[in-house]
Order: sequence, then C-alpha cells, then structure tokens
Amino acid sequence: MEVIEFLDNSGIVLVKRVPENGQLEVKWGSQLTVRESQDAVFFRDGKALDVFGPGRHVLQTQNIPIITKWVMRFGYGPNSPFRAEVVFVGKQLFPNLKWGTKEPILFRDNELQMVRLRSYGSFSIQVKDSLLFVNKVVGTMGLYITNAIEDYLRGIIISKLIVVLGKMLKSVFDIPVNIDNLNMVMRSELILDFEGLGLSLHDFYIHSISLPDEVQKLIDTKTGMNAIGNLDQYMKFKIADSLEDAAKNNGAAGTGLGLGAGIGIGMVLPNMLQQSINQQNNESVSDKIKKLKELLDIGAISQQEFDDKKKELLKQL
Repeated sequence: MEVIEFLDNSGIVLVKRVPENGQLEVKWGSQLTVRESQDAVFFRDGKALDVFGPGRHVLQTQNIPIITKWVMRFGYGPNSPFRAEVVFVGKQLFPNLKWGTKEPILFRDNELQMVRLRSYGSFSIQVKDSLLFVNKVVGTMGLYITNAIEDYLRGIIISKLIVVLGKMLKSVFDIPVNIDNLNMVMRSELILDFEGLGLSLHDFYIHSISLPDEVQKLIDTKTGMNAIGNLDQYMKFKIADSLEDAAKNNGAAGTGLGLGAGIGIGMVLPNMLQQSINQQNNESVSDKIKKLKELLDIGAISQQEFDDKKKELLKQL
C-alpha cells in the first residue's frame, strides 16, 4: 500500500485497525494520511512504536526515526517492505450515547420508605489518550464501535448513580429541583473513571428518574386528596350537586331513578347537616371557654364564676 488511510462514513467507529488481521506490508516511503479528527498508532511486532497526529506522514527516516532504527537493525534496504499495522483512532465527539437501568435501583425515601427507581439518560465521549485507549480497552480487535463500549460504560454510570442518589436526595419529590445538580455531580464523579480508560466525558444528562406504576398511582391519589382540601366541605358540595341533578331528573322516563336517588340523599343529608351544626357549636363553646380562662388568668372573674359559667357552656354540647 502506497497510501494508508481510513475514512469513517458511519460516525460510530472509535478504532479501526488497518488491516484488521494485522500483517500489513508497508514499503519504506509509503504515505500515512491522518485526518484532523484522528490519531494513528503505528504497531510493529505487537508493540506500539509511535502515535501520529493529523497530517500526511511519509514513512522514512526524518519522520519515523524509531522505525528507521528497527529497519536498519534487521538489514532491510531503503525500498524493502516490512510488516506492520496501523490503528486509526477517532478523536471526534461521539454524542448522544445512551445509558439506563436494566434493573431498578433500591432507594430509601423519607416519605415513601423503600422504593425502586428506574432511570435513563445520555452522555457524550471523546478519546483523550489514543495509546492508552487502544492498549487498555480495544486490545487486538480490528474494529471497535460505540455500541461495544456503551455497555461497559453503562455499568460504571449506574454504580455511581446509586451512590449519588443516596447522598443527594432525601425523597424522590426533591428530584425536579435537583436534576441540574445531579447532572453536574454525576459528571464530576465519572471523569476520573473515564480518564482511566483514555476517554474524556464531554457531557452527562439524566433524562428521567421514574417510580413503579403502583407507587405513582398512590402519589396521584394523595395529590388528588390534597387538591380537594376539606373533605367534609367537598362531600357536602357533591351531595348538594346530586340533589339538584336528582330534582331535574325526578320521574324522567318513568324510571323512578331520580326519585330513588333523591330519597337516598335526603336520608343522608340531615345527618351531615346536623354534624356540621354540632361542629360549629363545639367550636363556639370552645372559644367562649378560652375567653373565660383568659379573664380568670387576669383576675377579672373568680374561680367560682369561671366554674359556673363553664358548666353552662358544656351543657350546650
């Protein structure tokens, strides 16, 4: 091969070995073309001899002295071929890689007790140290794409997420106001792990943290009850509304359904009204007793007067 190069039309290739099985016959003077978004690691006999950045590199003495020493040691002439391999490393940004929890995360919630959470999101990476990444992650593979490393990185992300959620959150109800902080903390926690693989973590996002369906239904029910407010007043309103509907439909089509509904509601309503009156009376008596106690405390009335008046008020209950 007079020209050694690699173009990635898919946008998902992290590493491409040329040729995939090694044993490329390189002539002294061949050209190695490396794009702006690439590094090229030159191997001979399984050993990385040099890393080339963007540009056109002619395989000769002035460009690759370490290879020249190897060639001269074995007595090859200047035009003789030698066996080698080139590993092209994509240095561009690989965006929108996916992560998610295959199994739910057990989380201790201050309000809901123990709940199981699921989460997913995205992240973007770049190869920071080509030689480290090739030797530590890729190994002898001829082709290495983003799908191959997503599963491994996903495991690192989930393990960090479990720790971060436990430290930062007391309840799942705190998630909406803390989501930006969670993203920043997760990124800072993951940077060193990624750098140890020769990668840089460009960004990290949590798209969702969700509860099991049954827990979500309980939360919806509780939220609905809070929205209703005073249940007693709500029930009275509904009964009054039903009485109006029953009056409109009374005797319609001769079914008697409206009449039956009106009779049923009529039996319930007096009890509810009486309970409401009693509640108001109880509150009124209680207020009067409190005022009497205040008068007693300041010496405006005697203890005997307080006791007599208190008995009268209690008889009203």
